[in-house]
Amino acid sequence: MSNEPAIVSSVAPEFAVLPQHLGVIMDGNGRWATSQGKPRNEGHRAGVEALRRLVACAVEFEIEYLTIFSFSSENWARPADEINAILGLMKRFVASDISKFVAHNVRVRILGRREGLSKPILQMIEQAESRTAHCTGLQLNVAFNYGGRQEITDAVRALAQDVQSGKISPEDIDEAAIAEKLYTAQMPDPDLIFRSSGEVRLSNFLLWQAAYAEFVFFDEFWPEFNRDIFVRIMEEFSGRKRRFGGVDG
Repeated sequence: MSNEPAIVSSVAPEFAVLPQHLGVIMDGNGRWATSQGKPRNEGHRAGVEALRRLVACAVEFEIEYLTIFSFSSENWARPADEINAILGLMKRFVASDISKFVAHNVRVRILGRREGLSKPILQMIEQAESRTAHCTGLQLNVAFNYGGRQEITDAVRALAQDVQSGKISPEDIDEAAIAEKLYTAQMPDPDLIFRSSGEVRLSNFLLWQAAYAEFVFFDEFWPEFNRDIFVRIMEEFSGRKRRFGGVDG
């Protein structure tokens, strides 16, 4: 791992508007490694360094919510050695960076299903969340063992159980009721979602919450992400006109 600090402070340029909630699909670790003639696991290692740069940018620009797609419910189909390498990197990331998050008032929450996860993974999740639970600055949501359809399915199942138990009637179910059963309950929907590596799709990420999000897709692989790219994306977002189905005034 590099000695680069997880959090840095500098003077951020001013923009007309910045996202309150930013979603990020960190894509292209393996392809970056292949392009460099390196094993895929080296791409994931470099991707962790890029994640540190992302968190630093979010703190610098005073983003309130940052949700990253770290490991999807479909990623378990990857080769076992690659999965083990990713989980090992996550464990070391938690161990080495949580104290820095606490120092910079960053709260960590893990979004996704926990049923069936191993005890070491559950302990890692508990450590990350409990040690930062008191923090009131940036909320870093890590989507782990996560899928957007899975999240909506869990929400619908929870509402069905409430109807069955008599807590609510079917007529009580509206968009707000569904949102309160999502993993992101009590959070604003993302204003902006960006994805690296030139792929132009959501890949089952924040499907409900992304209804009115702005999207930015850029060609660089995730390990190449840096502050210049972040500023470029913020400039593009700042210039967008968000109508939410309406028209310009």
